[in-house]
Amino acid sequence: MKAPVSWIREYVDLPAEVTTEALTDKLTLLGLKLEAIESPGAAITGPLVVGRVLTQDKEPQKNGKTINWCTVDVGDANGTGEPQGIVCGAHNFGPGDLVCVVLPGGVLPGGFAISARKTYGHVSAGMICSAAELGLPEDAFGGAGGIIVLPADTALQPGSDVRPLLGLDEEIIEFEVNPDRAYGLSLRGIARDAALGFSAPFSDPCDRVLPAADDAGHPVVVEDEAGCPVFVARTVAGFDPTAETPDWMASRLTAAGMRPISLAVDVTNYVMLETGRPIHGYDAEKVAGALRVRRATVGEKLTTLDGTARVLSEQDLVIADDSGPIGLAGVMGGETTEMSASTTRVLVESAHWEPVSMFRTGKRHKISSEAGKRNERGADPASCEAAADRVVELLCELGGATAEPGVTVVGSVPAPSAITIAADLPQRVAGLPIDTATAVAALEGVGCTVTLVAEVGEDGVPTNRLVAVPPTWRPDVTDPFDLVEEVLRVVGYDQVPSVLPREAAGRGLTRSQRLRRRVGRTLAGAGLSEVVCFPFVGQAAFDKLGLEADDPRRSTVRLANPLSNEEPEYTTTLLPNLLGTAARNVARGAAGAAVFETATVAIPREGAGPAPIYPTHTRPTEAEVEQLFAALPAQPLHLGVVLAGERERAGWWGEGRAADWADAIAVARRLATELGVDLEVVASVRQPWHPGRCAALRVGGRTLGHAGELHPRVVKAFDLPARAAALELDLDALMAAAPERAVPPTLSTYPVAKEDVALVVAEDVPAAQVEAALREGAGELLESIRLFDVYRSEQLGSDRKSLAFALRLRAGDRTLTDDEVKGARDGAVALAAERCGATQR
Repeated sequence: MKAPVSWIREYVDLPAEVTTEALTDKLTLLGLKLEAIESPGAAITGPLVVGRVLTQDKEPQKNGKTINWCTVDVGDANGTGEPQGIVCGAHNFGPGDLVCVVLPGGVLPGGFAISARKTYGHVSAGMICSAAELGLPEDAFGGAGGIIVLPADTALQPGSDVRPLLGLDEEIIEFEVNPDRAYGLSLRGIARDAALGFSAPFSDPCDRVLPAADDAGHPVVVEDEAGCPVFVARTVAGFDPTAETPDWMASRLTAAGMRPISLAVDVTNYVMLETGRPIHGYDAEKVAGALRVRRATVGEKLTTLDGTARVLSEQDLVIADDSGPIGLAGVMGGETTEMSASTTRVLVESAHWEPVSMFRTGKRHKISSEAGKRNERGADPASCEAAADRVVELLCELGGATAEPGVTVVGSVPAPSAITIAADLPQRVAGLPIDTATAVAALEGVGCTVTLVAEVGEDGVPTNRLVAVPPTWRPDVTDPFDLVEEVLRVVGYDQVPSVLPREAAGRGLTRSQRLRRRVGRTLAGAGLSEVVCFPFVGQAAFDKLGLEADDPRRSTVRLANPLSNEEPEYTTTLLPNLLGTAARNVARGAAGAAVFETATVAIPREGAGPAPIYPTHTRPTEAEVEQLFAALPAQPLHLGVVLAGERERAGWWGEGRAADWADAIAVARRLATELGVDLEVVASVRQPWHPGRCAALRVGGRTLGHAGELHPRVVKAFDLPARAAALELDLDALMAAAPERAVPPTLSTYPVAKEDVALVVAEDVPAAQVEAALREGAGELLESIRLFDVYRSEQLGSDRKSLAFALRLRAGDRTLTDDEVKGARDGAVALAAERCGATQR
């Protein structure tokens, strides 16, 4: 919202010493945040003065142009008092006219410097200016695209600074107005806050003597009273459609960011900026019968003022006459009743509209208008009659119109609800010594009607309550803490002391936090990059994963207000968005993608209903809290990993390789080792993994997740490199299985005994099963075990393979004897033979 300072001062008697900076500082503290301070004449420097044209000689030129060689009286502004010689190519002025002259040394907008120079055979010492050259509307002060001709009765003498007359010295404040402060979208609201901040007298432009409503006005029928609580209609006749918008009004509209169009339209826009009440004017001769406010019917169409033909929804509130819809109520008028250059009777509409309906209509039809912006935020319903009367007054005063008898007022202003708060609530919230009298004065200052109720509590202690009725222009004030905010913004947020929170006796990171950090460091050390994805999916993502129709992962929590219609559900798996992230990186030139994410998923609870909504001014009871938690879905923390494309880079050291199923399982093993968890890897089948290259990850017999190569159809659906691998597991469950990390044992000073064993087993026997048997059979002397070779050959047979393990044996208190080493080795091999059918090569 842009507001000229002079316009603000028209409604509030600010002290002369209050600067624009001081005004904006105070208004920012009151909630109208400063965005910028502008001045139309800031780009103009040097002498810009009033000049009187003494002579004007027309001189035709060889190029076909005719120039004017003028002498202009600029008083003493040129330092000599002599007339100034100036060449001018415009012809809409003559001798005796008062014009605007910039003298040598001046600079116009765009950095256009003025100097004395020879042109067309004369030395032109200055420039006679047009409106456009000064950054003003082209038709300002009768310029009509040419030279500005000042009114003959201008009090300024030749040589006087012309900036004040043109409004070039005006300062314009641009405010950032929050959606809940609709009153800030009007000069009336801004001036009221300025008066509040400086304790200055305020003149309300809506405080006027209004004619009584009667039945003689234009007939109006409101069928939807909830959508339109108040509708006011007035009519003027004998309007002069050729009447021009006065310069002062055009200048103010331009300063406020609106383009002057015609007098009738400009008056409605001016009053909207002045009062905050959007007004619409109809050509009364084009309106057929009574105005009717109703919801649109299926199939109805309306061409709005922007020339767009729109198909209406049953939810749209429209204004109709006997011919059908003639306007989208509160958003934009219709083309059929638009005021034109032949309009002599104007029907003025000033109505209050239900804000939510206005917002939805604007979004539905993609219309953003100044009127809609105010209506959807909640304009003052009590301003309708005053705004209509102000429009009629200006049309009569500036356009020669006459107000027709009759004032139509349908409906009544909705009464605001009273709000009760404890008198000491503002003090308790702010931590400031705000007494009852200060709180009452602050609330009354913002327009509330306040009643003080004194009571005696059950403990015999007297208490005070404040019952406040908000003003009609503050529909955002609805609960006790809104009143607290009003008190604090008047008292001043800058008065709230800065108190650093006292540092609690810290216990360091929680166990969960420590484990999550170890998980992140481990995965980063494995060469993975962490990503953060939106936790939303649609059923199409599950289709790409190849999930069956009855797969539990398709049972999701649906969002009431999703960011996207394509992804309206909270995800039950991290894989869809991780796979999309990996694909996007590969598509943009990455040789490979190794990414991970730790995030919660939402698993619906069977039989859980919707969460109840409780009021915000009281704490919910224990039973209500239990109801809230019972309605929430389970939200376990999951870990997702995707490995696609290049895993090891090729170079002088050798060939590279692509990621495969073993890498995903290796990540899971590495993580389990870091957390001290015994992880069991078992062959499994689960979408979206390849049925022959998928492993279930188990801890203590419980499956926590899966890892392996993705199914080829999934790889193709997500445009990933061939044989891309993925891992997903329940990280909460994995961390819960992690033991508390003990102090690591002191390294033994005794030598290690190295034993390698190669065992032949059936092809379908997992290496993890053989390793587990060797570990148990070797006993407590085993320090580490590692699979270092897998061998297959024709001699072994197509259904057999050889697994070579490196065993490292050590005791902490002695050097192992040959018999101890042999016993541990033989025990390991024997148990592997018993459990896995292994034979030693």
